[in-house]
Amino acid sequence: MSRIALVDDDRNILTSVSITLEAEGFEVETYNDGQSALDGFNRKLPDLAVLDIKMPRMDGMDLLQRLRQKTNMPVIFLTSKDDEIDELLGLRMGADDYIRKPFSQRLLVERIRALLRRQEFRQGAETPQNEESRLMERGHLRMDPLRHSVTWKGQDVSLTVTEFLLLQALAQRPGFVKSRDQLMDVAYDDQVYVDDRTIDSHVKRLRKKMRAVDSDFAAIETLYGIGYRYNEE
Repeated sequence: MSRIALVDDDRNILTSVSITLEAEGFEVETYNDGQSALDGFNRKLPDLAVLDIKMPRMDGMDLLQRLRQKTNMPVIFLTSKDDEIDELLGLRMGADDYIRKPFSQRLLVERIRALLRRQEFRQGAETPQNEESRLMERGHLRMDPLRHSVTWKGQDVSLTVTEFLLLQALAQRPGFVKSRDQLMDVAYDDQVYVDDRTIDSHVKRLRKKMRAVDSDFAAIETLYGIGYRYNEE
């Protein structure tokens, strides 16, 4: 049974979403501010967290920043209907997805399930025949899907589930262009709609993480109006 954390200062949302998720078979824990959530997460991390952005004591952005210092646990942001800046900032900070308020609880359930499926894939739900068959090496890049490990020039790079899947999709066929639609299919469930800027934000953060270990990293090329390409160095 997957454990889902809901963090929101709106008690109506906490109550109604908890009922829905528990009916779907999830174990749910709720927090009405970011500091309480952080205290709870320090004791035991959930499998996935749904965070509101505007909260007392510690807002969702600060909470996400603290979480990303120690875990790549999937995170979904709840944002205001017209707050595009918060959505983009959240994705750049490492959120895996976002949903705008007011939202369909069915949509939230589907996005939670999609992220958890990707998390299972990351943790190696499908065990390959041998050690070597699961590893991917492309020039300076080395990826191990079962261990969710990435190294560049021998240095570890910590990626979220979404970032890992996007890098893996691009690096599988160096020199070939992947459109944003193709990358959406890789990173998101078919029932989940995301737009171009979501993929762009994830790729931007992916590049930033790679350049943190190598300032000359330029393996991911943008082809404006087309998509992205991985160039093996």
